[in-house]
Amino acid sequence: METTGLVSFGRYTCSHLYFLLLIVLPLGQHTVEGVWPLPQIFTSSIERYPLNPQAFYFGYGRQSAAQFGCSVLDAAFIRYYSLIFPDYTGNYPHEDSSEKCKYQHIYLRHSTTGKSHIGKKQSVGFDVLSPSLLFPDNLSVSAGKASLNAETVWGAVRGLETFSQLVYDLLNTHSHHIIKGILLDTSRHFIPVHAILKTLDAMAYSKFNVFHWHIVDDPSFPYQSQTFPDLSRKGAFHPMTHIYTQSDVRRVISHARLRGIRVLPEFDSPGHTKSWGKGQSDLLTPCYSGSTPSGAFGPVNPALPSTYQFMATLLKEVSSVFPDSYIHLGGDEVNFSCWKSNPDVRAFMQKMGFGVDFTKLEAFYMENIVNITTFLNKTAIVWQDVFDYHELIPKDTVLHIWKGSPANYRKELSRMTKAGMRVLLAAPWYINHISYGQDWRNYYTVQPLNFSGTAEQKKLVIGGEVCMWGEYVDATNLTPRLWPRASAAAERLWSDEKQTSSVDKAFPRLQDFRCKLVRRGIRAEPLYVGHCKHEYQGV
Repeated sequence: METTGLVSFGRYTCSHLYFLLLIVLPLGQHTVEGVWPLPQIFTSSIERYPLNPQAFYFGYGRQSAAQFGCSVLDAAFIRYYSLIFPDYTGNYPHEDSSEKCKYQHIYLRHSTTGKSHIGKKQSVGFDVLSPSLLFPDNLSVSAGKASLNAETVWGAVRGLETFSQLVYDLLNTHSHHIIKGILLDTSRHFIPVHAILKTLDAMAYSKFNVFHWHIVDDPSFPYQSQTFPDLSRKGAFHPMTHIYTQSDVRRVISHARLRGIRVLPEFDSPGHTKSWGKGQSDLLTPCYSGSTPSGAFGPVNPALPSTYQFMATLLKEVSSVFPDSYIHLGGDEVNFSCWKSNPDVRAFMQKMGFGVDFTKLEAFYMENIVNITTFLNKTAIVWQDVFDYHELIPKDTVLHIWKGSPANYRKELSRMTKAGMRVLLAAPWYINHISYGQDWRNYYTVQPLNFSGTAEQKKLVIGGEVCMWGEYVDATNLTPRLWPRASAAAERLWSDEKQTSSVDKAFPRLQDFRCKLVRRGIRAEPLYVGHCKHEYQGV
């Protein structure tokens, strides 16, 4: 069994992926509840096959272009072996292992068919946030072995996650949505690297594929710039302990890459930049009270040439540190009052012919910043405010919707896609907002494509994102607040809506998945009254 296709990710190239799993052991009993997110197509039967940690291994097929030395898959084999056999303390066995079965039994449902259904979606050209190449084409299981076919290494990693959940057998998983992301805000509270890495692990278990790192904002500037070291030295909560060094960033990117997750950095401007001004003089706009400076500062000063020189230099560094071809430039919630008070800014507006329309001033700034990223061969993602202010931005810019009720964001989806713009939806998934009870149900029933528009318009909705803003969140409560609530959005972005329309049917699967997360070391909060089966193992 073999598929065609080729993908390039950074310096890694891989195609024709094939995996063989040897399974030997007498049959026993084990019950599996469900898999999360639900695949779009699958079949299963009541047969079970046991897995033995001493006789089980992952291997590369003879026809596979990927072989030993493929760093992503070599690491994934070891990682998923530990997840499948969490209580086994021996070494990872290799293909020549001849040891007899001694340890726990883990069972797998038997596939009723080994056919895969691969359509045109599986041959889409690779883009940094590109669709179907991220998904396995076929996972099938029969007595003695299982095989996984995928066009790319990233599809194989997703297939290994599905296999590790030990639930079903035939998989044809593709998704309309390219981006299945999670935003973490590391400015309002500093999130240590170890907590970010743990979040990436949990993201992989729910098959999220983009980590949106909202790394700096008004409260603090923890990113340590080599070009402008004073930004973190003066703008971080603490210049030594509450910063992300270049080494930290590389570690996060590497950890994410091995799990098929891209790291999307956000450096939001011209607003949300108070911490920037502490380490970069003349960047922010001086506010005035009447004819004299008030001592306060507002957004980035768009009237000074030095502003664009600074931003070009900073974004050049950011582009070299973060290899992804997308960068988030923000552009939201700009308070115009300080600009209005500043006589130099008002004079600049008259010179440019903007009159008293400060939306034109923001448009001027954002157009220049987007052009800088275009020159750096990066594609911009911006918050919806940029579109609302009628700014002239390239058609490949992605618009990020964060505002409004369902009725309002549906109107925005219609309006933006009608203009031919690609859109990313976040408005319904601000899960830093908490409420008593099972609010995951609200996230699960979101319908991203339920808006007025043509089929071509709906293709422009390239995904969704769960946002965890940090006003009331740090490393002490990040994980239980995020999981398993974010997993509800993951299934919505992965799975067929017709198969996953019932929250009542989803509940037992999500409850079981939450227990899987807990057993894997993710401190996910409970959905409701109950317990996890592993809690009383060994009693």
